[in-house]
Amino acid sequence: MGPHPAVAEIRRAVRLSLAGLPSGALVLAACSGGADSLALAACLGFAAPRMGLRAGLLTVDHGLQEGSARRAREVAELAASLGLEPAEALTVTVGRAGGPEAAAREARYEALTRAADRLGAATVLLGHTRDDQAETVLLRLSRGSGTRSLAGMPAAAGLYRRPLLGVGRRATRAACDALGLSPWEDPHNADAAYARARVRHDVLPVLERALGPGVTEALARTASLCRDDADALDAWAEEAYAACARVTGAGVELDVGGVEDLPGAVRRRVIQRAGLAAGATASALAAVHIAEVDRLVTQWRGQRVVELPGGVGVVRRYGTLVFASTLL
Repeated sequence: MGPHPAVAEIRRAVRLSLAGLPSGALVLAACSGGADSLALAACLGFAAPRMGLRAGLLTVDHGLQEGSARRAREVAELAASLGLEPAEALTVTVGRAGGPEAAAREARYEALTRAADRLGAATVLLGHTRDDQAETVLLRLSRGSGTRSLAGMPAAAGLYRRPLLGVGRRATRAACDALGLSPWEDPHNADAAYARARVRHDVLPVLERALGPGVTEALARTASLCRDDADALDAWAEEAYAACARVTGAGVELDVGGVEDLPGAVRRRVIQRAGLAAGATASALAAVHIAEVDRLVTQWRGQRVVELPGGVGVVRRYGTLVFASTLL
């Protein structure tokens, strides 16, 4: 008898994600002990040796809940029975900047990256599912995000891969049941203080009732389509930037004639690149800032300097947009 359909689906997703890695490469599963990452870890332990790969596990103790150190230790101890070696429980200190969710995520990724580098891992697998992708799209849509942001989480980015973005959360739970695994239910996932929890337990169920089944799949599909569009626009903007930008000792200059006839979506990406290259703060550079600079191109009325976060000013002079800290 073959494996349970949910187990087979996740194993296949893992194999597809790992295709092309060199023989003997070390792959690490980031596992919290929840159903998604636990099913991922178990299926990695099965698939990796059959692909000539080594597989291990990392779990992170954020220290935010009572008993978190014990749970992290139990997850690490479970790894051997799943065929995962090495296995480590990492302890992090969560700061306060950007809110608890963002601070915990930043601390977690930093710890995972350091451990993967120390162990010589080729990649780290994350257990985000199709449901997580749908929640991400809704959260970003509520903030008025653009195409790149609505593209959601990428299947692969640098060190990290997300094999389960095409797999539903129901499948990970079914896989754990079929494999005799007991996942841990993080109380934060049901805490209405967190926006993602509200989307998961309140917003998506309402949408499913009002619009019918398939909303989660449709939102995840939207992310995929937006990613294709964003990739194409980014490539166009990169070519345009290379053609009309000039790096100077003071900052960056853009030829207005080279950008004014570009479609707005491309022109604004070029402006963003120029701002970042001149030293603007990436995390704070928002659409409203880029729109103000865009008006120096499309609605030129002799405006004064536009201020970007990070101490960069932008002004139009003789058909050129000048991005420089010396302007402020």
